[in-house]
Parts: sequence; C-alpha cells; structure tokens
Amino acid sequence: METIKIFDTTLRDGEQSPGASMNTEEKIKLALQLEKLGVDVIEAGFAASSPGDFEAISRIAEVVKTSRVCSLARAVDKDIETAAKALQKAKLQCIHTFIATSPIHMEYKLKMKPDEVIKRAVNAVKLAKSFCEEVEFSCEDACRSDIGFLKEIAKAVIEVGAKTLNLPDTVGYRLPQEVGALIAEMKAYVGESAILSVHCHNDLGLAVANSICGIQNGARQVECTINGLGERAGNTALEEIVMILKTRKDIFNGLDTKINTQEIYPTSKLVADITGIRPQPNKAIVGKNAFAHESGIHQDGMLKHRETYEIMSPDDIGIPKNTGLVMGKHSGRAAFKDKLESLGFNEITQEVLDRAFERFKRLCDKKKEIYDEDIRSIMTEETTKVPQIFELIGVQVSNCSGGVPYAALRIKKKGEEAIDAAIGNGSVDAILKTIDRISGYNGVLKDYKVEAVSEGKDALAKVVVKVEFDPNKPALIGHGLHIDTLQATAKAYLGALNSYLCMKELIVNKKGL
Repeated sequence: METIKIFDTTLRDGEQSPGASMNTEEKIKLALQLEKLGVDVIEAGFAASSPGDFEAISRIAEVVKTSRVCSLARAVDKDIETAAKALQKAKLQCIHTFIATSPIHMEYKLKMKPDEVIKRAVNAVKLAKSFCEEVEFSCEDACRSDIGFLKEIAKAVIEVGAKTLNLPDTVGYRLPQEVGALIAEMKAYVGESAILSVHCHNDLGLAVANSICGIQNGARQVECTINGLGERAGNTALEEIVMILKTRKDIFNGLDTKINTQEIYPTSKLVADITGIRPQPNKAIVGKNAFAHESGIHQDGMLKHRETYEIMSPDDIGIPKNTGLVMGKHSGRAAFKDKLESLGFNEITQEVLDRAFERFKRLCDKKKEIYDEDIRSIMTEETTKVPQIFELIGVQVSNCSGGVPYAALRIKKKGEEAIDAAIGNGSVDAILKTIDRISGYNGVLKDYKVEAVSEGKDALAKVVVKVEFDPNKPALIGHGLHIDTLQATAKAYLGALNSYLCMKELIVNKKGL
C-alpha cells in the first residue's frame, strides 16, 4: 500500500481566507485535532509574518508529537532563520520555502531574471537544510511556469537537499488534464529523487479534481485545508480528497492516506466553530445536507437498502448516530464527562471540565432540551479561550419602540468591576459603544454573524464578530455563546478585544527581547 501524504495548511493558507483569523489558543486546539485526525504535515503558519504566527508555531511545535510541524518561509534568509527558531522544539520539523517561477511573477513581482531566481532558491534550500532535515520547496505559480524552467530549478533544489517539490496551481487556472500532464512530465524527470506535491486553488471550482489528477499522475502529497478554506475561492478540501481515495478503491487501488476518517466531521465542526465560516449546506462530505434525503423516491430506497442512495456512511466520517436529547438538568458529572468523551473531548483538564459542567447546569435551567451541539459549542469555547483581560459580568439593554436604545454593562478587569452605559443606533451598537467606553479602546465592527447552535426557540445563540482595533493590524475574531443574543454579542466583542490586547502585549514583549 502506497501512502498519499496529507499536508494540511488550514492554519496557514486556510487562515488567509477572509474572516478566518484565529488566535493562538484556537490554533493550538486545532493543531491537536489535526494530529488526532492523522495528517502527515501541519503547516502551522508563516513564522516571519507576525509575532502572533511565530508564537503559535512555537507553541504548536511543543505539543504536537506525531504530525510533522511546518513553517512557511520565503526564499529569504531572515524568513528561514525565523522559521527554524519557531520550530526548535518540534519533534518532527519541516521548513517550507518558496519563490515564484512563472514569467509574469518573475517579471512584475520579483523583478528578477530566471538565473537569479534559481540562485535564490538554491541558497534558501541550503540554509533551510542546515536547520532541519525535512525541507520542502515550492515553485509558486508553477502551473503557469515554463516546463523547461521548472525542470531546471527542480534539479537545482533537489541536488542541495529539497525532499519535496511542490507544484502549485496558485491562481486556480489549470484544468485537470493540464495539471495531470504537468505532474506526469515532472515525475518522469525527477523520478524518486523527491516527492511531488500538489497545492491547488479553487478559483474555477477545480481544486479537488486537479489534485486527484495530480495523484493519478505521480503526486504523492496533497496540500489541502479543512472545509476547503483558503484565499479567494479556497483550497483543495481535505475531506473530499481523503474520502475519494477511500470510496473509490476500484480506481485508487494500492493508494491510501493515514487519515482517521472518523475524525473528519469533528474537525470540520471545530474549524467552523473557530472561524465562524460554516460549509454551505450542500458541501460534499461535511455539509449538513450531505447525508440528508428528502425526495420520496430516495427515502424509499434508503429504507430498503442504504447503498441505493449513499456511497458512504455517515459513520465513516464520524457523524454521531444519536444527536438527540440525551442530557438534562438531572445529569451528573460522570454522565457529562462520558458525553464529552463520546463527542471527542477526551483530554481535558479538571478545571475545564468543572467550568463546562457549571455552564451546562446553568443552561439546563434555561433550556428544555440540551443537544450535542449545545455541549460541543460550550466545550469549543472553553478549550480555546484567550486570557480574560476584560470579562463580562452583566448586560442590561433597553430598546423600547420609539425610545432611545441604550445599554448598561458591568465588566471586570483585573478583579475590579466597572459599570457604564451608552446610547446607540440599536441595541448591538449601544453594547459595543459601552464596551469601548469602559475599556478605552475603540473598535470598528467589520463583520457580525449570529446563528442558532441547535434546534428550538430556546437555542443557544452563537455570535461571531470581526473587529478592527488598529487600522494597521488585521481585524480579529471574537466568539460569544449565550441563550440571549445580546449577551452573546457582548461576549464576542470582548473576546475580540482580549485577543487584540494579548497580541499587542506579545508584540511589545517581542520587541523587548
């Protein structure tokens, strides 16, 4: 059996998807889940891009043991040195360095001649190789590059130690047969001297198809993301690649991945909860309609034999069989812990368990029915918390018809409580203005999403906000979970503020080193 390596770049390329920024604690949580999923390589970020990315990679490198931890680096000495430093504590390391190779990129972006590009690539691989054994080299925009030049640069970087050669369709331009032909020719050229990797973007909706054609023609690594997250239209979806290989054994005989497919659905849910970006309902494999059957003809066939309309089972990707009401206010701590384990929360501290159980009990007093999704959302929030510099104590809102909307909030900072109020254009605006008054930081709301976590009129509200506190820094995401939407809004905004303050403190500390 030959293994197709899965290189997951959700934490790097996936995070570049508009609105998908993650804080360090969320990245660590996701990295551990990706390790549990069984990915071969976790591209944890771009160490030189920001102190936040550097810290996240460093901390992921400490906790991940079975997956290889990777940092992206331009073919620039400082980038590579920073990546190496971030990866120091990783049990399994990889530096992924790259430079553009297409005529349009070399002329207009790099302003370099082809021989200069090769020289830069060789020097980058040599330097990376001096820090770690596993070095991947990417020809950015390979699918619009001259094949002769690709062979020339491939030969040069492989000779100095690159073990993996990535040939990305950076702008999602090529058709499957074109990608297949490129990989076939490059495979014939490099032979077994390096692993060929494909990294396809979805601008024309062909990322998965292009990656599959790459595999059929000799690629043995696929670079992908959970739920297909990524820049512009996104990347190759990990779950689709893995399940295509698993389901179509008749075509891919002798090829497999190391992925534990029963962790696909929990991982997809975690990514959606953290980023606030949910797959569309008809998304293959993980969309909420992927295993739903409404047509009478389909339902009849399913009742008689599931395989009439299902080519794979929901169990295969870890969709729980029983997602109904199983917990309530009379449930004890042992039953709650058992439920957490059934939902995949196996390694949690006693402190997190106690906090989550207390929140569960409070929720039971407010909701008639408690669903798995309610518990999953509580746990996701509890296990990805940033330090609570500002903590919400209480919210009071008035928005009577014809009156002036105002909000009064009580917020704790370093053990001391502050109370203030403000008027706004609506209840949400009044809440945000009050938080700005109390904290002294003025945020600009860039995005606001609210959704019901589970079923019923008493469903938990999950609010995801994207807030800009500094026009020179990226906007940050905050999450809030509460049965009351306005309380959830206040918690989400404070979450974004806390992330900003932690990032600000990290930058100050970094400069002081």
